[in-house]
Amino acid sequence: MEQKNAVNPGARPAAPAAPKAAAAPAKSSGGASLFSVIVIVLAFIASVIIFMFVLGDPSHYLGNNPENNPKPGDYLGIVHKGGVIVPLLMTMLLCVITFSIERALTISKAKGSQSIEAFVRSVRQKLNVNDINGAIALCDQQKGSVANVVRAGLKKYQEMGRETTMNTDQRVLAIQKEIEESTALELPMLEKNLVIISTLASIATLVGLLGTVFGMIKAFSALAQAGNPDATALATGISEALINTALGIGTSALAIVAYNFFTSKIDELTYSIDEAGFSIIQTFAAQHGNAGQES
Repeated sequence: MEQKNAVNPGARPAAPAAPKAAAAPAKSSGGASLFSVIVIVLAFIASVIIFMFVLGDPSHYLGNNPENNPKPGDYLGIVHKGGVIVPLLMTMLLCVITFSIERALTISKAKGSQSIEAFVRSVRQKLNVNDINGAIALCDQQKGSVANVVRAGLKKYQEMGRETTMNTDQRVLAIQKEIEESTALELPMLEKNLVIISTLASIATLVGLLGTVFGMIKAFSALAQAGNPDATALATGISEALINTALGIGTSALAIVAYNFFTSKIDELTYSIDEAGFSIIQTFAAQHGNAGQES
């Protein structure tokens, strides 16, 4: 790359959009982080409100007294008996659902207006007839992350086509570097919040087990009383243990499925970018190889 810059110092300034593209992810990163914090805080507040005023409503209990057992078949009251760990697990569940919806919308937008396969196929057809402007027009119509990367590569293709001071290998390397840089700018936005989902997949199970431990402590405390054990306290402790276990495992399972699903979708986008980039590089090498050797 140092040789490229030395031979052609004016090559990089010819692409004025690059500084904007580099600055955009930094701004988006801050916005995404703020969004994540807001979602977590609101999910916790909503969970506490639901736990206290919906699940804990006296109407779910025998004699309208939350100290008593829940009414038979009243699952809201049963969940409320899970104890103070339940709002934390509900917060995690709401976060997994919210971030999954957000990732689904983001990745869907990144694909563009039509299917990725059709777009890549159309770009390759344009490249085969050396219609670079037509390929760029397809990128403008497609939009999305894949189209942005391909468009950057095509712009560099045109620039290198006019370059006369570099050989073919140097020009191909410049196009490849442009595609890699554009990909590096687009992919982090696709992977935002996935780390939160993957973290929740592990933490939810542990928090559920913590609630299970608390419930079992209460159950064994009821059994340890002298004389007749407190059947109500025993049942409450066991219920708390099982409810927290169920919520923790369910939240963790949902997070694992969401994480693997979105990871596979991002891999598909990455493969499409690589396929389109390979076509751009191969077409340039085939059409400018002889000219580059003569120059």
